Amino acid sequence: MRIALGLGCDRGTPTETIAHAVDEALAACGAGTGDVAAVASIDLKADEAGLLSFAQVRGWQIRFYPAAELAAVEVHNPSETVRKHTGTPSVSEAAALLAAGADKTQLIIEKHKKRGPDGRNATVSIARIPQ
Repeated sequence: MRIALGLGCDRGTPTETIAHAVDEALAACGAGTGDVAAVASIDLKADEAGLLSFAQVRGWQIRFYPAAELAAVEVHNPSETVRKHTGTPSVSEAAALLAAGADKTQLIIEKHKKRGPDGRNATVSIARIPQ
């Protein structure tokens, strides 16, 4: 199985919280790190230290999409709170779907959230990449 990860997080979220969220989401769908073919987020996170560090440790490159491109993607769980802060109703789901080149029927983990010990959140969505 080839999959794409969509990642979102609060400002200042530690690498460890992001890693735990991703590992939990991968386990939930029976996937491993070797199945990850694409990773994506919103361009507002292009300078997010925890996210960049996480991707570097895993050996993954992250593609960053602008809010307008993410907002055009139909998702299962749009959020007005996310829209208020980012300009799009979805970061993780929309980023996963764009990176996978898929529609929402290919979303296998919709919106897995993990709150770290410091109260910061990471969100992961996983989409199957069509063959």
